[in-house]
Amino acid sequence: MSRRVRIALGAGALVVLGAGGVAAVGFGGADPTPASAADPPPATAKVAATTLTRTERVTGTLGHGTATPVPVGAQGTVTWLPEPGAVIGRGQAVYEVDGRPVPLLFGATPAYRSLSSGVTGRDVRQLEENLQVLGYGGFTVDESYTSGTAAAVRAWQKALGVPETGAVQPTDIVVTGGDVRVAELKVQPGGRATGPVLTYTGTTRVVVVPLEVGKQHLVAEGVAATVALPDGKSVEGKVESVGTVATTTSPAQQGATATTTVDVVVSVADQAALGRLDSAPVDVLLVSERKENVLAVPVGALVSLGEGKYGVQVVEGGATRYAPVETGLFAAGQVEVTGEGIAEGVEVGVPR
Repeated sequence: MSRRVRIALGAGALVVLGAGGVAAVGFGGADPTPASAADPPPATAKVAATTLTRTERVTGTLGHGTATPVPVGAQGTVTWLPEPGAVIGRGQAVYEVDGRPVPLLFGATPAYRSLSSGVTGRDVRQLEENLQVLGYGGFTVDESYTSGTAAAVRAWQKALGVPETGAVQPTDIVVTGGDVRVAELKVQPGGRATGPVLTYTGTTRVVVVPLEVGKQHLVAEGVAATVALPDGKSVEGKVESVGTVATTTSPAQQGATATTTVDVVVSVADQAALGRLDSAPVDVLLVSERKENVLAVPVGALVSLGEGKYGVQVVEGGATRYAPVETGLFAAGQVEVTGEGIAEGVEVGVPR
């Protein structure tokens, strides 16, 4: 249990606030006091050259990220939908309308126009790259839709069980950057496909942090972060993206201040370390400040010299003296210190 002890020292006094606290010492000035043979401190520590890292703890949600709606496709009756949580790969059906599967293709260019013989462009190359990966050939992968491309498309359409037109309409396919995971169904089989039929996410779990805009200085793409899991374990991650659109949330209680946030996505390379967690609240430790090769002592070694100044109790050969120091970064129970005679290995008292 912490306790307070007051010891008279002539014109000044030393007050020990307990383990981890800052002692208050009054000497009428900040000059070092002469060495004395006073009782040694109950514990000591050595000044260490180290790296100090201060972190900010924020709350996020571990899941598969923000869901995206599938673009509105062909009009008709929805005849098949995958189960929520299903993973869909290249060439597999995302859904079916009027019995016709709408397959998934990979790429960065959305389907926005009809592709047929004579058409050129990046979307043609994208289509041909997908056909090649799916095992179709007879064409050169380039930006020209040739008769060879049309023949490959017809063979692909035959395998899908759809009309063999040799052309691809924008409503015939869904284009994403990779495998997708079904998040939510927006309609049920038998319903009309008049809008998005489902939403999807990526297949990799990430942490989404609604970060207060006042803390945006803590993050940037590529910055390291530590994710603290509900079971007490932690896993390393990095900031994947920082949102550019702010969202203001109304306060839950009358009179409270509204909160404005941006979504920060933190990726985790070691997915296995996340276990089976999904849609779980987690804490994220963001590095707010880092200093390398600084001299530091335990925070409990600091003593107040009055007038906002601090010092440490230097222990030398059985004698002690108080030496003033300038403090810098506080982090993880340590504090950066500089001052005359303060060097790596110097022994200082730690009041308890």
